[in-house]
Amino acid sequence: MQEVSRRLVSVLRRTDTVARLGGDEFAVLLPGADDERSRSVCKKILAALDRPIKVENLQLRAGISIGVALCPEDGQDANLLMQRADVAMYEAKRHQHGFAFYSADRDDNSISRLGLAAELREAIEHDELMLEYQPMVDIRTGRIFCAEALVRWSHPRYGCVPPEEFICIAEQTGVIRPLTLWVIDQALGQAAAWRRAGIDLRVSVNLSVRSLQDRKLPGQVQKLVDKHFCDPDKVILEITESALMSDPLTARRVMRRLSNMGFQISIDDFGTGYSSLAYLKQLPVDEIKIDRSFVTQMDRDENDAVIVRATIDLAHNLGLKVVAEGVESSDVWDLLEMLGCDTAQGYFIRKPLQPGELASWIESKAWAGSRWDSPVPVAG
Repeated sequence: MQEVSRRLVSVLRRTDTVARLGGDEFAVLLPGADDERSRSVCKKILAALDRPIKVENLQLRAGISIGVALCPEDGQDANLLMQRADVAMYEAKRHQHGFAFYSADRDDNSISRLGLAAELREAIEHDELMLEYQPMVDIRTGRIFCAEALVRWSHPRYGCVPPEEFICIAEQTGVIRPLTLWVIDQALGQAAAWRRAGIDLRVSVNLSVRSLQDRKLPGQVQKLVDKHFCDPDKVILEITESALMSDPLTARRVMRRLSNMGFQISIDDFGTGYSSLAYLKQLPVDEIKIDRSFVTQMDRDENDAVIVRATIDLAHNLGLKVVAEGVESSDVWDLLEMLGCDTAQGYFIRKPLQPGELASWIESKAWAGSRWDSPVPVAG
């Protein structure tokens, strides 16, 4: 990152500005630059970063995608220009063009994406989103001890908007901070309501890449914990491997603060990222979640089974618990039990449910004593 910074500065004028936004993202401000000047700068940046970067004895290459928004053509408000440059950057990344200029005509989704971001912010402010919860089971005892909170958005015009779509929009447009805090607030409130009803469940909440770059997050989360009189030990915060590697130093600091507050930390989608084992050992992690891509077919794919077995052994040797997500059959359940996996999650156990449905299912004791040797019927 330091060498990338130096190379960016080397191709710019003294009147230009380079700023690191966080993680591996930089912004460049070119006063008075028109289309031609901007194209020239983009080409210079690409050429400068095409040369290998030597780190100790390694020759590394930094992949780069550049998005450009022009003032006043694409807007005169700084936030709007940043958003549109971000849209253009993702366009360049999708098509591997190196750089792209913002164009509403070329990017058919750009206007709707920005509009959807504004509607998402309003949905958060007016509590128009909802959470569903997917139960997690202790494989050894069969006890339901936790539920993962999954955000849902029923849009008045578009219907059910997939989480992977609107969360991506939230991250690109800065709405991810209020969205994350809304989810944590609702999940803590629900955990408190379950506790009052005599249902002892931990809740698991996902944190995004942007959340781990937000040094204000721990303090904001502490206020929500105090609001709901919640024990942080009853909350698991899930963090993806890719989020860890985006800005490792800030991520580590934020994670340590959250861990010191008493939260359990889980690495989600484990096996799909690029974190080193040495780095994993340095983090205040309590558990890892093996990505569903390795779990779902492990009864039929020997390579998947080997990866799952190795991951379980690694985690246990590091003193970590292991969650297998994507459990969809009794054969996979039996394999996980044989390999000593700690926790299972997936449609074989139960699909995500609304809070009342999950509470009724638990209180009915329909699952009690089951070894999950046959799929539990799903209501509705």
